[in-house]
Amino acid sequence: MIDEDYPLERVPQHARYSWANVAVQRFGQLSDLTQFLLGATLGAGLSFWGAFWAFTLGSVILEIVCIFVGIAGMREGLSTSVLARWTGFGRYGSTLIGLIIALSLFGWFGVQTAVFAAGLHAIMSGIPLWAWSLIAGLGVTALVLKGFKMMGWTAFVTVPAFLGLAGWAMWVEVSRHSLGELVSSSPFGEPITIATGATIVAGSYIVGAVTTPDMTRFNRSTGDVVKQTLVGISLGEYVLGLAGVLLAYAVKTSDIVAIITASSGVVGVIILVSATVKINNWNLYSATLSLMNVVESTVGVRLNRTAVTVGIGVLGSVAAAAGILDAFVDFLVLLGVVTPPVAGIMVAEYFVLKRWRPVLDASREQGRLPETEPTWVPATLVVWAGAALVGWLSDAYQWVGIPALNSLLLAGVGYLVAGRLGLVRASREVAMERSNVPA
Repeated sequence: MIDEDYPLERVPQHARYSWANVAVQRFGQLSDLTQFLLGATLGAGLSFWGAFWAFTLGSVILEIVCIFVGIAGMREGLSTSVLARWTGFGRYGSTLIGLIIALSLFGWFGVQTAVFAAGLHAIMSGIPLWAWSLIAGLGVTALVLKGFKMMGWTAFVTVPAFLGLAGWAMWVEVSRHSLGELVSSSPFGEPITIATGATIVAGSYIVGAVTTPDMTRFNRSTGDVVKQTLVGISLGEYVLGLAGVLLAYAVKTSDIVAIITASSGVVGVIILVSATVKINNWNLYSATLSLMNVVESTVGVRLNRTAVTVGIGVLGSVAAAAGILDAFVDFLVLLGVVTPPVAGIMVAEYFVLKRWRPVLDASREQGRLPETEPTWVPATLVVWAGAALVGWLSDAYQWVGIPALNSLLLAGVGYLVAGRLGLVRASREVAMERSNVPA
């Protein structure tokens, strides 16, 4: 029996959704505690217009990545880790990508669960923090078990509530200060550059951008992908991000809970904390898809999506309850450095070099996966590693430009150069074999 979310297959046209349904989920990923925190962080180190340009530069990077990899995902109806097999990485290269994405999103699922639990514990301290972590994590897991449709309904409920909170908080603070006064406020923390701010903006969502096909495979057209990306990211970054900047100026702190408490009280904190559900269900969902591809591509066993979701959700909840994930944040940030080059290579292969496009096109017409797949593509791995290293060095030594953009562009250009030199070729092409029997 095929899973209705098609984790390892093409999503058929009859199972796709309207652009508004998917757009609400895209916007839901960018309308949460993290986005307000991002705005407050930029407000502490930049002027309002400096923060505006940081959001602009970071958003452009994210929108370009989301649109191009999103269109590829929509056309093929495939998740990121499965699509990567025929967009430059091959079976085992896609396994590495899937493992990195699964580890990264598992970690962030646990971190977000801990944030959710801390907010609830601050309001209702009678229940221990570890218990709130389990309640929060397992609650999100239950939602994701129902798949894409239930996640859409969750976004339809929580997004309006979060927007209402943002509007109320802004109205309260603007009534206490003039808007002109807030816009002209000086940063109150350690100064940062616009380039650093743009890096923070792009880096905060780059893993989500690379995994865009996990979402856009449910879209019906290229126009739908473009519309939902422009609307979702623009509203998320400009409306909520800049609202966070102004609220930080008003309260003179980057402590987001303190900011919301000052304007909206306990109800505001409840809405703010519960808004993490929308981003956390996608952390868990994409981690599940990636892990399923890892196992299927390495040992040929098709895992059951429900079982994988429960496993990751329980482990992430327990890790959050134990408080061990704080030690992994630096590691998670490091994983984020290696993801931008993945998008650069996938876009360069799918839209320009097209080494494996013919087999994708032919199989798409039949609604199935290609009959063959490459195993290793050594040139891709070299380009990926080199671009990721440049991205890390750009960030560590503050080189010119935006590190995420540097590594993304270098990966794309490097892949095209390797392709023109005839270096992009598989070590072997093998018959596509897929187990239909769950583990």
